[in-house]
Amino acid sequence: MSRMSIMSFNSYPIFVIVFAFFVRISSQVGSKVEVLPGFEGPLPFELETGYVGLGETDDDMQVFYYFIKSENDPAKDPLMLWLTGGPGCSSFSGLAFQIGPLAFKIEEYNGSLPNLILRPQSWTKASSIIFVDLPLGSGFSYAKNVTAHRSDWKLVHHTHQFLRKWLIDHPEFISNAFYMGADSYSGIPAPAIVQEISKGNEIGLQPIINLQGYLLGNPVTTRKEKNEQIPFAHGMGLISDELYASLKKNCKEEYITVDSRNELCLRDMKSYDECLSGINTFFILDRYCKDNSRKINEDTWRRSLTQKSKSSSLNSHPITVDIDIRCQIYGFFLATQWANDKSVRKSLHIREGTKDKWSRCYTSDFEYEISNSFEFHLNLSVKGYRSLIYSGDHDAVVPFISTQAWIRALNYSIVEDWRPWLLEDQVAGYTRTYSNQMTFATVKGSGHTAPEYKPDEGYAMFTRWIANKPL
Repeated sequence: MSRMSIMSFNSYPIFVIVFAFFVRISSQVGSKVEVLPGFEGPLPFELETGYVGLGETDDDMQVFYYFIKSENDPAKDPLMLWLTGGPGCSSFSGLAFQIGPLAFKIEEYNGSLPNLILRPQSWTKASSIIFVDLPLGSGFSYAKNVTAHRSDWKLVHHTHQFLRKWLIDHPEFISNAFYMGADSYSGIPAPAIVQEISKGNEIGLQPIINLQGYLLGNPVTTRKEKNEQIPFAHGMGLISDELYASLKKNCKEEYITVDSRNELCLRDMKSYDECLSGINTFFILDRYCKDNSRKINEDTWRRSLTQKSKSSSLNSHPITVDIDIRCQIYGFFLATQWANDKSVRKSLHIREGTKDKWSRCYTSDFEYEISNSFEFHLNLSVKGYRSLIYSGDHDAVVPFISTQAWIRALNYSIVEDWRPWLLEDQVAGYTRTYSNQMTFATVKGSGHTAPEYKPDEGYAMFTRWIANKPL
């Protein structure tokens, strides 16, 4: 039995024992949000925010969520829980940058509240979505001892607990088809979450969840994705034939753990890093910004801009921000300013004194326990759950070829072979379906968070798949 199997087996009974206690602890039903600062007029969709308590007392563990009802037919449309990557990025990232009905208006920041606009390609037009801030410490979720609750397995258990407790508070959605949705690093915990939900159903945990499947975007799966990054970079013309051949020979196609005595491999890896030093590896077609989006110190921005704002009126000239407005991270900056505004927090019903500063991602103090998620995919395939695995094909961090490799290793027969899928008579990507009800799809010309860069294609892919239609 693998180390991952042992951990899964040992962790699960403990969770079952404590779950019955957790579900008895009452949680407050969320509050409706009808207007949001920065958005003109009442919201044209139903938004609810709230907390679900998972601890023995109200302050132990409080998980914050945004819930948006389907804009089509919430009584019949599927329910999805969305977990953003990181680990530790707020689910607000999924809502505001990828698949939700709101987006930030990209305009020069002048010290006033950033503006929100509607995203016409919101996945909430076909599904109700719970955007959840997990692991604890992410977004507006909080706990007495955050560090004690930040690990792969605790994230799995907490998400499962959250969902069943949320459904107890929202019984009208218990019968809706349920799907787990996630991307990036959450490709590690999400399949384990689905497996735990399934096992919970089997032993009769209440309420029974109408689990139908899951969908993952550019998911970390094996933690060996960098081994596919080098052939991807070569195929995309980012490194030369000669360097690629030398890397393969000297590193023996192992680029993650390099022997410190292997000077030839280290030399080649240095050359490789130099070739990609000006590339945004999360989306190789996008602008490279000096402050990589995953290394931004948003608190530093906030302090410097607050100081500037005090000496400026709203009618003064726009404040100069040292971030190119064309960079993806500019939107992240706007989100940080917006989420830390007092009027925004009041509208979202954030409990005062629970979160000093909101950061889009809080990735420190996290314990990595699950070595890979391949085994969970195998288990879920046997149980017959549907799955959609999609890849923005210009992501070098989790390249589509690494995703194809582990799917191929599942060794399931192909039902419908590789073909283009279309949008408005144009190729939007390529897809293949397997006998285990798994669909793989690429989103042409997109990056690590595919719907963010190609919203029309992302929306078409999701709505077709969720409706059980061919891409």
